Parts: sequence; C-alpha cells; structure tokens
Amino acid sequence: MSGLILEFVFRWFHVLFGVVWIGMLYYFNFVQTEYFKEAEADAKADALKKLAPRALWWFRWGAMLTFLTGLSLLHQVGAGSSFLGMPALWVGALAGTLMFLNVWLVIWPNQKVVIGLKEGDGPAAAAKAGLASRTNTLLSGPMLFGMLASKHLPIEASAVGFGASVVVILALEANALFGKTGPMTSVVGVVHCSLALTGVIWALLALL
Repeated sequence: MSGLILEFVFRWFHVLFGVVWIGMLYYFNFVQTEYFKEAEADAKADALKKLAPRALWWFRWGAMLTFLTGLSLLHQVGAGSSFLGMPALWVGALAGTLMFLNVWLVIWPNQKVVIGLKEGDGPAAAAKAGLASRTNTLLSGPMLFGMLASKHLPIEASAVGFGASVVVILALEANALFGKTGPMTSVVGVVHCSLALTGVIWALLALL
C-alpha cells in the first residue's frame, strides 16, 4: 500500500509540474512568439526585459521537476518491464527526455542571448531557440501519448516497430539541432505535425 501511495504522489507532482512546463511551452509557441511578430518595438523590448525572463524561469524549472519526477516514476513503473513490454512508456520517456535536454541545453542558453542576459548573435540565437522550441511542441504529442498509453492503451510492439519509433524521434531531434523549421514555422503547421507524428508513432508501435 505504501508503494502505491508513493507512486501516486510522484505521479500527481509529475502531472502538476508537466502542466507548468508544457503550458509555458504552448504559451511561448502559440501566444508570445506570434505577439512578438506584431508588437511595436517598445512593447517588444519591454516584454523581453520584464515578461520573458519570468516566463522562462517557470518554463525551465517546470521542465526540470517534470523530468526528475518522471525518472522516479520510470524507475517505479518501468524498471521491471522490457522496452517491448511497455513500448509506449519508453518512447514517451525518450521524447520527454529529449525535450528536457532541449530546454536546458539549447533553448535556455540561446534565450539568454535573446533577452540580453549574455552577449551573442541575437538573431542566430533566436533561430536556434525557436527551432528547438518548435521541436518540443512537435514531440509533446508523442510524449503525452506514451504517458497515457502506458496505463490506458496496452500495446505489444515488435522490435521493428519500437526501433522505428525511436529512429523517427531521434531524427527529429537531429533536425532540432542541425536542421530547419520547415512546416513547423506556423502554429497550425506545428500542431498538425504533432498530431500526425503521434499517429505515426502509434501506428509503428501497434502495426509493425
């Protein structure tokens, strides 16, 4: 009984911190970025100075605490299972881990340049942070799919299906680091891409 209570507590905090993290991610991609495209120079400068740092604080620490509680849950729930026994869980965990690394190793370092906390090429930093942020939005669909499917949609994947899913996610992460935004440039584009990617991952796990 104590083990179940502990798992529930960590799951509750995991979801709570995840709401903060992904909520801020969607705010940046669906609201703030679009506003900055239309804002007057003075309004944008004020937002970069006063609003963005606060939002980025909640964003990155929400990601950190989501990741840490997720590691605990992965140990409690997934430690005794193989990749093929709970494939959706492990694929979701991979997507979430890459998203977390993007926050701390790509988005935040480049955003510090954008908001003036350190020197650097502002436009180049904004482009790198933007691509990683769009990729995190893209991966949020499969990540949530894995989180929910592990409990509510039992899937027994083959090694081929699981491997193909991992390759797809890693290829998209490589694009986040070295590629281009492509169809994710617009809000509609990245939402559609995330939904499509979730469907592809589901099909790869369930059908191959």
